[in-house]
Amino acid sequence: MNREKVTELENKINNNYSNIAGIVVLKGGKTLYENYFNECTAASRIHVYSVTKSIVSILIGIAMDKGYIKSSNEKVLDFFPDYIVKKREKTIQGVTFENLLTMTAPYKYKFAPYIKYFTSDDYVRFSLDLLGGREQIGKFRYAPLIGPDILSGILVKATGKSVFDFATENLFSPLGITVENNVIFHSKEEQLAFNKAKDISGWVVDPSGVNTAGWGLTLTPMDMAKIGQLYLSGGIWEDKRIVSKKWIEESTKEHSRWEKLDLAYGYLWWIHEDGYAAMGDGGNVIYVNTKKSMVISIAALFRPNVKDRIEFIKEYIEPIFENCV
Repeated sequence: MNREKVTELENKINNNYSNIAGIVVLKGGKTLYENYFNECTAASRIHVYSVTKSIVSILIGIAMDKGYIKSSNEKVLDFFPDYIVKKREKTIQGVTFENLLTMTAPYKYKFAPYIKYFTSDDYVRFSLDLLGGREQIGKFRYAPLIGPDILSGILVKATGKSVFDFATENLFSPLGITVENNVIFHSKEEQLAFNKAKDISGWVVDPSGVNTAGWGLTLTPMDMAKIGQLYLSGGIWEDKRIVSKKWIEESTKEHSRWEKLDLAYGYLWWIHEDGYAAMGDGGNVIYVNTKKSMVISIAALFRPNVKDRIEFIKEYIEPIFENCV
C-alpha cells in the first residue's frame, strides 16, 4: 500500500467528501483499509438510505431459496388477496413481483406525496393505492420511497415473519451484523434526528409494524462490506450457504435501464461495468468489483447533491489498493 497515496485520499475526503463517516476496502476477502471520519468509529451506525433496497433484494432471494416465494413472475396482488382494487383500475392487476424488483412498475403519482406517506398508518397499503395508473408496465421508473414497501409487505405475507426477524435469522446473525431494534418515529423531529444520528442500531417500521424497504436501515461500514463480500463470494459466508449463487447472478445482471441517466439496474442493485453496487442517498454505497475481487463500502452522513461516489471510488480508491495482495 502506498502510504502517500492514502494520505492524499484522506485529505481529499476531508476537503471534498466531508460527509463520509467511514470507508472499508476488502480484496480477496481481506481488509486492506478501514478508517472513520466525522467523529465516527467502527461502532457507529449510519442510516444508509436506499442501500436498504439491496438488503431487501437479498432477503427476497433467501425467501425464494426457501420456497416462500415461487417465482418473480407472480402477480403483486396475489400476495394481497384482501386488497380491493378500485373501479376502472386495471393496470395494477398486471404488475408482477419482478416489476417491483426492477423498478418497472407504474405509479399514479407524478410528484411523490412524501408528507402523506410519512404520516400514513400503513406504508404498504399507501403504496398499493398508488401502484398502477396510466403509465406502461415495464418502463423504468425509479421509486425512491413510495413503492418498495410493497416488497416488505410481500416478505411478511410469504414468510409469516416480520422483515426484521427474517433478516436477523437468515442474514444479519450469520454474518455477524447487529441490528438491534425496530425504529418507530413519534414525531417529525425524531425522524430528522434519526437521519443525522451515528448511534442508532435499527430498522424503521411504519405504524403498522412493517419494516421499510426503500430506506430506514442503519449499518456500519464493515456491515456493508460484509454484504458486498457475501455476494462476491457467491452467497457463501464462513462455509455456510446464505443465499443461492443463482439469485446473486440473477439480481446483479441488467434487467432494466434508466435511460435518462444511462444506468443499468438489476433486482434492486445498480449494475456498473465492473460489477454492481448498492447505492443510497448522501453517498452511501456498497461497491463490488467482480473483476478485481474488491469490495468498497462507504457510509456517509446525509447531504443533498453529493458528488458521484462510483466515480470517486474508481478514480481515487481502487487504484491505491487494486494491486495489493
